Amino acid sequence: MKVAKNPHGPAEIKRKKSQPAEARSLVASAPLAEVAIAGVPSEATVTRVRNEHQSIIDQTLRLLSSVPFGLMLLALLIVVCMIGMLIQQQELESFANYYAALTPAEKLVYGRLGFFNIYHTWCFNLSLLLLSLNIILASIDHFPKTWSFIRRKKLTASPPFTQAQRVHDVVELRGVGRGEMVDRVRQAVRALQFKVRVTEEETRTTVFAERGVWNRLGAYAIHTALLTIFLGGFLTAKYGHTGGMWLAPGQTRSQMTQQVYNVDAATNNFATREQSLQLPFEVKCLDIQQKLIDQSRFIDAMNTIDWLTRVEISDETGKHEALIHLNKPYDYRGYRLFQASFQAVGSARLVNLRVTPEAGGAPQNVALKLNDEATLADGTRIRYTEFNPDFQLGQDKQPVVASAGYNNPAAYLEVTRPNGDRREAWAFTESFIKTVAEAPVMKSALLNTPGWQFVLTNFEKASQAHMLSVQYDPGSAVVYLGFALLCLTLVWVFFTSHQRLWVVVEGEQVYLGGEANRNRLGFEDRVRKMAAFASQSAECGEL
Repeated sequence: MKVAKNPHGPAEIKRKKSQPAEARSLVASAPLAEVAIAGVPSEATVTRVRNEHQSIIDQTLRLLSSVPFGLMLLALLIVVCMIGMLIQQQELESFANYYAALTPAEKLVYGRLGFFNIYHTWCFNLSLLLLSLNIILASIDHFPKTWSFIRRKKLTASPPFTQAQRVHDVVELRGVGRGEMVDRVRQAVRALQFKVRVTEEETRTTVFAERGVWNRLGAYAIHTALLTIFLGGFLTAKYGHTGGMWLAPGQTRSQMTQQVYNVDAATNNFATREQSLQLPFEVKCLDIQQKLIDQSRFIDAMNTIDWLTRVEISDETGKHEALIHLNKPYDYRGYRLFQASFQAVGSARLVNLRVTPEAGGAPQNVALKLNDEATLADGTRIRYTEFNPDFQLGQDKQPVVASAGYNNPAAYLEVTRPNGDRREAWAFTESFIKTVAEAPVMKSALLNTPGWQFVLTNFEKASQAHMLSVQYDPGSAVVYLGFALLCLTLVWVFFTSHQRLWVVVEGEQVYLGGEANRNRLGFEDRVRKMAAFASQSAECGEL
């Protein structure tokens, strides 16, 4: 097996016509201006005149479509992205503390250069635009040549041409007819998964074999994937926004609140303000729930496994229920709703009550969810509407929440008797009822519910409200598509190759030569098999 390192020698250029002797003498003796006047311009004069007539547009397009310019832009984008990772961006919640820890010089320099909001600066957007333009122009510039390379096949070859290829070999045959050898070669290359075309000439036969020709378009598929990713990033930066909404059971929201950050580089001041954004739908909270590690402890983050929010989304298409919890966001109309935080103030998702008639009789056990209603044996309806984790009476004898913990839990009830008379009542634990009964002021204010006694026997701990983060990202699907296309294209490009092989049968010799744009070792192995087959006159099934 022979591998040619430099198959193409330098071309020799010959003049078709020589200049007259007088002209040569004039060129040798006259200055540059006189030569031009004499009508015999030098090569330097022609080049200068051509450059002067080149339009600025052509020079600009040549620069924008050049590969070095594209690599420079790519390096610039990488540097900008590294700055965005090393310097905290202002849309993060922890940015206020980060900004306060910086020195005045860092605040001034980073603020003036836009490092706190690097992905929305004109430098980043311009670099992304120029890189996209470079990819498009470079693809347009090189595609005609690549397409011509794919469509136009060299179906005939000569022995010197095959030996000038990177991979080549010669096999000498004796006693084998030309037609029989061509048939064997055709079957052999087909067994190696090549597409074969045979061209008969007067003194020789050329078998052209090719495989993986579409690999030549791999670069354009990669370009398409990159442009798709850039487009998705642009849509997200231009039209995307992220906000949040607090939801408690029974509440309905149609707006989300977005924090707008502003860094004044001149004064080194950092300010935030809230901005409300209208949603194309309404979100009603139906229920919230907290899964705790230890039911006897408080509902802080260290004791919480997961928290769930059940919502009802309403728009012109109807109503749709969704369950949103920590590891399962909900996507609707391009908006993604997921859990962000919860209010660490004790509440109860479900309360268990023991209701005893004051006139005597068997007690009745009732379980109520927040904002739910139940009917007692005599037709009285009770509704659970509020929970106080640490009940206390204020100076104006109005209930207040003394703390966020479950110290003196109480459930607020709306009681409607069968005759329509409405009363308000608090359901306390048995231990707290004794405390209330011993205080005349509290007893007269709180235990005034004729007909029934309400005792809070148990309750399911939960937060008072959950914060849902709402993210609108119109470019996310486009970015995912671009990355999927990029991965598939890279696998296709690097695991396949375009291989071309010319087998010329002339006289008693077989000349093999070819090239591959990738995986040359595998291609050499295939040519070696072809040469061994031809020299041994083997059957094609033995390849």
